[in-house]
Amino acid sequence: MSKIDQFMSGRLRERKDKLSIRNLSTNILPVDFCSNDYLGFARSGELKHLINTNLASMPDYLNGAGGSRLLSGNTKFTEETEQFIAGFHLAESGLIFNSGYDANVGLLSSVPQRGDTIITDELIHASIIDGCRLSHATRFKFHHNDINDLEDKLKLSKGNIFVVVESVYSMDGDMAPLIAISNICERYQANLIVDEAHATGVFGANGRGLINQLKLTDRVFARIITFGKALGVHGAIVLGSKNLRHYLINFARSFIYTTAAPIHNVAAVRSAYQYLNKIDHQLIHQKIALFRNTLKEQNINAIDSESTIQGILFSSNEAAKLAAAHLQSKGFDVRAILSPTVALGKERLRICLHTFNTDEEIISLVNHLQELN
Repeated sequence: MSKIDQFMSGRLRERKDKLSIRNLSTNILPVDFCSNDYLGFARSGELKHLINTNLASMPDYLNGAGGSRLLSGNTKFTEETEQFIAGFHLAESGLIFNSGYDANVGLLSSVPQRGDTIITDELIHASIIDGCRLSHATRFKFHHNDINDLEDKLKLSKGNIFVVVESVYSMDGDMAPLIAISNICERYQANLIVDEAHATGVFGANGRGLINQLKLTDRVFARIITFGKALGVHGAIVLGSKNLRHYLINFARSFIYTTAAPIHNVAAVRSAYQYLNKIDHQLIHQKIALFRNTLKEQNINAIDSESTIQGILFSSNEAAKLAAAHLQSKGFDVRAILSPTVALGKERLRICLHTFNTDEEIISLVNHLQELN
């Protein structure tokens, strides 16, 4: 075995010993409490029909972009879609990236410079962490949703200051205190960046997100909207000023040096936004309320969350995996989230609620959770 193979095998063995090894699986269980398809868009026949209708209006579209947006991969339809999405979210402008990961890495690796400061919540998404690492800026993190600790870090900051949070956190499902964060950012002349991945489609008028719901659209420097959660398709957009869009076109490496998304992907995104106007936006909140109320009736402790993401904590990887296996044996697709993805001792079941989950399925899931106590 070569030296590099020994290294890789050793790292994998460490993961196996800690019961935290990751493996791909094609096993799909009958009742989905796992995916980020909160509104059922990914499985929607009506959305599929709308996508096909939009594509039919462009019969000469290419199978692939053929190059980056700066070469052969740009189209009028893509730019119109960007402006359509920006208008929907009440933003001045937007730039589409191939994924949420690309959007966060591109934004955070290019805008903050040496001598600037980035401050992130300690539970921020890995893509944001990686983007910050690629920046030459000084980096701090503050205790989760702790305004006092954020202010302590702001007092140490120099240069252009960027505060980065998620509106809804992907593992705990709780919300950032965005109004308080916005107020303190203005006091210290810091630029607020908000990842709305898990709020888009769920909160705000017609699913515009928490920034819109809280009327903070004019108080943020940038928003990251991803299309692969509630919108059920793929990609992301960075929303902000026209100046920011032009800057990212020139300096965001994850935008510049990658082949553009094919036009049928852009059409899917455009269609998903059109479909948002056709759904009952209260239904997902009714499902969340039913789950929370049933938990309370059964005296089951869960992370406090008003979002589609609900967490049941366990004390170890082994305990979380055993709990997931029990629910999976009953047909529920519920996954354990293990350390190091989450902090040691905060392993959990991450339960995602959807509009297509029946009331009976939700109540049955909670009943089986009760069996774990």
